[in-house]
Amino acid sequence: MITLFASLTATAQNGVNSPYSRYGFGMLSDRAMGFNKGMSGVAQGFRDGQIVNVANPASYSAVDSLTALIDLGLTLQNGNFKIGNVQHNARNTSLDYAAFHFRATKNVGVALGILPYTNINYNMNSASEQVAGNENITSSYSFKGEGGLHQAFIGAGWRITPPLSVGINGSFLFGDYLHINTMSFNDQSAYSLIRGYSANISTWMLDAGFQYTQPLKTGDRLVLGFTYGLGHNINNRAIRYTETYNTSTAVSEGYSADTLKNAFQLPHTFSVGVTYYKGTQWQVGADFELQKWSDCKFPAQDGVGQYTATKGQLNDKMRIAVGCSYVPNSKGSRLTNRIAYKFGGFYSKSYVNADQSLLKTDKPYEYGLSAGVSIPISNRNVWYNIPKLNFSVQWVHSNIPYVSAMSATPTISKLTENYLRFSIGMTFSERWFFKHRME
Repeated sequence: MITLFASLTATAQNGVNSPYSRYGFGMLSDRAMGFNKGMSGVAQGFRDGQIVNVANPASYSAVDSLTALIDLGLTLQNGNFKIGNVQHNARNTSLDYAAFHFRATKNVGVALGILPYTNINYNMNSASEQVAGNENITSSYSFKGEGGLHQAFIGAGWRITPPLSVGINGSFLFGDYLHINTMSFNDQSAYSLIRGYSANISTWMLDAGFQYTQPLKTGDRLVLGFTYGLGHNINNRAIRYTETYNTSTAVSEGYSADTLKNAFQLPHTFSVGVTYYKGTQWQVGADFELQKWSDCKFPAQDGVGQYTATKGQLNDKMRIAVGCSYVPNSKGSRLTNRIAYKFGGFYSKSYVNADQSLLKTDKPYEYGLSAGVSIPISNRNVWYNIPKLNFSVQWVHSNIPYVSAMSATPTISKLTENYLRFSIGMTFSERWFFKHRME
């Protein structure tokens, strides 16, 4: 890992500014939509014909025969990064998602769209250090990365019986990454060393889910949801190249490359959740998710410098989230009575493994809080079949420890990140399939 950051900069490219995005496929997206961003992404037990719930495809069957939904989202983010006494702020904007949802036939709903899966964007530089044995020469390091993966999906949900629905999402995962590490010297006669890591990813994904609705004596209901994502090999290549560069003449003096075939895997993913519906006012839910990244092989350099694809490069990701939505009166005449107010929080163990020396005792984690509103933008005093604006704000704290110096007394360091995110979503709900009677 890096001994000291003299500067930590980033540009607004693809929705993230994080040194942690140099690990694995980058920073994982929360895959939240407009309806649940204000609830920290809680989704497994949410079942409503006026939302697009990509997290559990069984929910697609809730859409009625007259409704077609279009959902679009945008996020504005400010990030603060701190290591020791060094701090940096970065801002960026990203298009989150686009989805379309409609009923295909009786008891069957269909959804399709595109989501971010991971994001990579960082630009870091280390402080200059004296070269051992020569006090007049100093070395410095730079680390740059960009890229990310996107998920284009199509799925269907089928209501088998009134309480039970099942669904499936099929996705095409695509994108790339490029990481460049450079070691340079203040002496123009010394050669710089550039090492790059790249890959182009294209593969499939498959997620299956179910939802079970249990009516309660009070007229309320509980919805239990579960999804499983299939882990598998990704038959794509990873490339590591090494180049020596003459700084004084700007000429490459040497180049070599190593290529790994079938270098990646996607994890088995398990998600379970429950949502309590109290009439049309309250919706309270909780989710748990486990992604088995520790069982996935990923390219890395071993102890003798060989480039290999091995397991154990990443940690399992575990995430717990709770959230609620409250609507004072969905059929009220006043707009303020028909606004949905949303709150949520989450705690997660990151899949990032920033150091594999096994000397650290703390595990990487992140947590956050969120709040939001869903505002009908129609004068009709009903909640269904009208477009809505979704606004949410989220604060997230990330803390991933690593060993910053390998010596007789290793130093445990922490790079902390704090994000403030503002999300805007628009859900269009239209009665596209309504048949007018001719007289």
